Amino acid sequence: MRLNQQAYYETKLGAAYLGDSLDLLQQVPDESIDLICTSPPFALVRKKEYGNVDAEEYIEWFEPFAKQFYRVLQPKGSLAIDIGGTWVKGYPVRSLYHFELVIKLCKPPEKGGLGFYLAQELYWYNPAKLPSPAEWVTIRRERVKDAVNTIWWLAKDPHPKANNRRVLKPYSQSMQNLLKNGYTAKLRPSGHHISNKFSNDRGGAIPPNIIDAREAEETTEIGEPIVQPVNVISASNTSSNDYYQKRCKEQGLKPHPARFPQALPEFIINLCTEPGDLVLDPFAGSNMTGRVAETMQRRWLSFEIDRSYIDASQIRFEPNAPLIVAPPTENFNQAHFLE
Repeated sequence: MRLNQQAYYETKLGAAYLGDSLDLLQQVPDESIDLICTSPPFALVRKKEYGNVDAEEYIEWFEPFAKQFYRVLQPKGSLAIDIGGTWVKGYPVRSLYHFELVIKLCKPPEKGGLGFYLAQELYWYNPAKLPSPAEWVTIRRERVKDAVNTIWWLAKDPHPKANNRRVLKPYSQSMQNLLKNGYTAKLRPSGHHISNKFSNDRGGAIPPNIIDAREAEETTEIGEPIVQPVNVISASNTSSNDYYQKRCKEQGLKPHPARFPQALPEFIINLCTEPGDLVLDPFAGSNMTGRVAETMQRRWLSFEIDRSYIDASQIRFEPNAPLIVAPPTENFNQAHFLE
């Protein structure tokens, strides 16, 4: 896809544009995007260098973007928004802004909403997050560490394009033993009837809605993990010695301070798209979404308003940059989406 201005940089499958997302979105044709995977600035108590809006103003600020998202998404397309919570300034009380936002997005238009459907909540657990706010966590000890971001998975249709077979996890050892030795159907104490269908090998375990880069060690009697919460992506974004950070330092470039972990766009892109589909990140930052999409052989568009961040993001596409995810193994013809 080509917009009405020159791309800041391009690859075989995608293009990054420097500018205000609202202006750039207006150049994107209706119903042309398969997935929007993004992390907009959060409504944090403390201002960040990349800019963020107060919680009281957040919905009003976000609404014009949401209207454009709805317009450019395919009828079966998805919108995945990583959005962290925040606190009420001066009090150990949580803000409700990110809940109010999803309610606004999912109300029908006749009731003042945008008309999205909430397909599911996903959660990103960042074990490396600092214990904040320090006043209530480390000083007064009134609260526990806040280390989870909500990811709202929204769609224009109740049945968006998605297939959990593309995100299957390897079976645990106990599940492999069950497949080998068989399972006796029985009624569990919870009242659920576990049939002998659980002994069928379907190529892997259906993952929970927690994006987690670690493997659970304990499993249920049918081989499902029980250690991790049910819907969390667990991955830190603090690596100081990865290729991106090293090259930024060598080139004297400023790295983005709040980068996506690779596990987050990888999971969502796999779940909601196929090779050749078009993925958009309108708040691209370090352009992890574009890099993951490129490796997974999806087309991509990235918008970033800060020149220093888009300069640094080019490092992810250098010839010597290591692959951060495994490319698809299926055979397919690239010609249909490279034209």
